[in-house]
Amino acid sequence: MTVSSTAQGRDGVRIAYQCTGVGPPLVLLAGQANNHHWWDAVREDFCDVRTTVTIDYRGTGDSDRPARGYSTKTFAEDVVAVLDDLGIDRADVYGTSMGGRVAQWLAARHARRVRALVLGCTSPGGEHGIERDANVRRSLAQSDQAASRRAVEELMYTPAYLAAHPGPHSTLGDPTMPAHARRGHRRASDGHDGWPLLPAITAPTLVMHGTDDRLNPTANAPLLAGRIPFARMRLISGARHAYFEEFRAVAGPLVLDFLTDRPDAVAASAG
Repeated sequence: MTVSSTAQGRDGVRIAYQCTGVGPPLVLLAGQANNHHWWDAVREDFCDVRTTVTIDYRGTGDSDRPARGYSTKTFAEDVVAVLDDLGIDRADVYGTSMGGRVAQWLAARHARRVRALVLGCTSPGGEHGIERDANVRRSLAQSDQAASRRAVEELMYTPAYLAAHPGPHSTLGDPTMPAHARRGHRRASDGHDGWPLLPAITAPTLVMHGTDDRLNPTANAPLLAGRIPFARMRLISGARHAYFEEFRAVAGPLVLDFLTDRPDAVAASAG
């Protein structure tokens, strides 16, 4: 059974969240301009052994949609508000894409609250982050909405997966978001610079990425793993941005094995 409720951010904004599953808490953080449905295809992979907690970022889903207040740092504070509302002192955190940027703030500024950290298909941002190439930027900026959406799908999934799973896909953005919230999310992600934060992360950290990710280039993974003390890195061969969904049979066990602190099992799954 899924329990849904709301917490209140420091500025009074209502943040919707959802809990389901059993066991120690695992916070799942979605990508830019997405709500908790980002995790729909894979959430059940964790629910037998983890109480999963998702949120609707401010501007998405059932959360408030303020005119201002969008940044990865603020999103991280909203996660803390949700943990406080649930009475959770410490949790494992799995952030993907922009959610990984949010998780960097959470783990660096609220180290006591994060037991273990997984950063998926994300980057440090700022001057040290590796940006997507010009061809990808042009494909996303097309005025034809159908063509732009198709470009996003092709960056998220392989052609073979799209042929077998034509959609709809829950990772392409919250269609109910107002324009100002979309702009806020874009500025939040683009404005993130986690480089100074990363050495302050003390939680055991796993960095995951698909080898064929062009939306958030794979070269960001070794940057993160090299900057965060004692971080491990696992690359999933052939995966694009939504590695966690298309390659769930590999990605899910990797995450769970890491969170249960079985490094030998992590290495075996990666092979």
